[in-house]
Amino acid sequence: MDGIISNLLSKKQPLIDQAKEQIKNAYKLDSRPWVVGYSGGKDSTVVVQLVFEALGEMDKEELHKKVYVISSDTLVETPLIINSINQTLRRIQDEALKRNLPFETHKVKPIVKNSFWVNIIGKGYPTPNQQFRWCTDRLKIDPANQFIMDKVSSFGEVIMVLGVREDESATRGNVIRSHTVDGKLFMKHSTLSNAYVYAPIRDFTVDDVWNYLLNHPSPWGDDNHDLHRLYQDSSSGECPLVVDKNIKESAGSCGNSRFGCWVCTVVNEDKALTGFIQSGHDWMKPLLDYRNWLSSIRDDRTKRMRYRMNGQIYFKDVRMEDIDGIKSVIIPKKSGRARQVIKFEKFKVVPRDELKAYVEENNIDLSAPEDHLILVSYEEEGLDGQKATKYAQLGLGPFTMEARKEMLIKLLEVQRDLKHPEDPNYELISNEELKAIRRIWFKNGVWEDEIPVIFKDIMGYSLDWEIDDRPLFDKEQISDLELIAEQYKVDINVIKKLVSIEKNYAGYKVRRGLMDEIGKALKQDYLHL
Repeated sequence: MDGIISNLLSKKQPLIDQAKEQIKNAYKLDSRPWVVGYSGGKDSTVVVQLVFEALGEMDKEELHKKVYVISSDTLVETPLIINSINQTLRRIQDEALKRNLPFETHKVKPIVKNSFWVNIIGKGYPTPNQQFRWCTDRLKIDPANQFIMDKVSSFGEVIMVLGVREDESATRGNVIRSHTVDGKLFMKHSTLSNAYVYAPIRDFTVDDVWNYLLNHPSPWGDDNHDLHRLYQDSSSGECPLVVDKNIKESAGSCGNSRFGCWVCTVVNEDKALTGFIQSGHDWMKPLLDYRNWLSSIRDDRTKRMRYRMNGQIYFKDVRMEDIDGIKSVIIPKKSGRARQVIKFEKFKVVPRDELKAYVEENNIDLSAPEDHLILVSYEEEGLDGQKATKYAQLGLGPFTMEARKEMLIKLLEVQRDLKHPEDPNYELISNEELKAIRRIWFKNGVWEDEIPVIFKDIMGYSLDWEIDDRPLFDKEQISDLELIAEQYKVDINVIKKLVSIEKNYAGYKVRRGLMDEIGKALKQDYLHL
């Protein structure tokens, strides 16, 4: 509480009064609407509450523009937190209507095709890690930015009001200062044109934040002491509303956060879910178990294809060591995967220029679960001009179809058995996501239409599946097609891809792009090793 105490001792205007006075002046400066980011955590709660109180103290004639309070729902939020956010948004809206304040609350979500489950189970994306953190853009930044740009198109410019503080971290402080212009309240948004950032609590310390929240009751009826208890339950912090792709790394991972996604695999250990369970919410243990399993299979070679989504083949060099006189291949530790030591003799060594013939002769499907323990050898010239033999493994691509089915089955089983104390109809995956995944599987050649069967077997009832999404062939026809493909040595996955492309363009008078799509399907690396 040093910030408040130092202000009082120096007989300055108290920090909170200063903040509210600045907010009033900033609000009256122009007609640009405000978009306030609310994550449910301490800093964003302070900002929304300060803005609410400041506008409540102003004359009604001065309330000339909207204040939009937005929260990001990634669709995989920690269940208790998203329930709390939903409740708070409703309360803010209700109280604003009672007081005739110009607030509107909104929850922004990723579009279905960008959702976590559609990317993981549908497209086979590897789960996010520090090097491949695709989730932040798709689940948080893009939905928030779309809302902001919609307002920009309506009003010309907007002001983003965010709960960022300089003392959060050295990195965050540097980012804020680098975007600040002396004498200006508003910082130019670094990636969104016609959007500006206002940080009313940038000079607050963490003590200032808690001192305010615990001594100023929420105007809409939330209990800030409950929020404080959430933070006390573990060492985890909050997951901010990120709206800037240039600073998303400085925002850090939300995997250790009370206010992040329950499926976060960016961190090795999910302290948030663990903390909730330890503090009495043991009904969430199946979520933690599923998250841990999801993290554990990320780099399992039996769960991943050996080419990328565009068909590209790549190689990962391996290190060789003599261990107790035995030549061994070293697979280094990676996130949740332990370091592996495998005897060299267990691998089949194939020269790089013979890989295609070896794959064809042994009828190896690089999209199937089996790991054939292939090492590709090649010659590389060293700094001394001498050539040395190097060894590499085939790099990993998307999850195999078998792994995706396994993920879906386990997820639906958790959803069926989960006992949410406040929401008996709580969903881990939505019907819209299931239907989107089904369409993607068809496109990828899974014509057996397994999702409706899987869903009914686990959940005990059927959904209203779209008839137009049914596969083109029945099981017998698929079997015949596979036999013909094998007879003529044609990759069945390519045949399925080509048929799916043709189906997508069927019925169009102008089929612009068809030949490009066919070309991409036929030029995939793994077909031309």
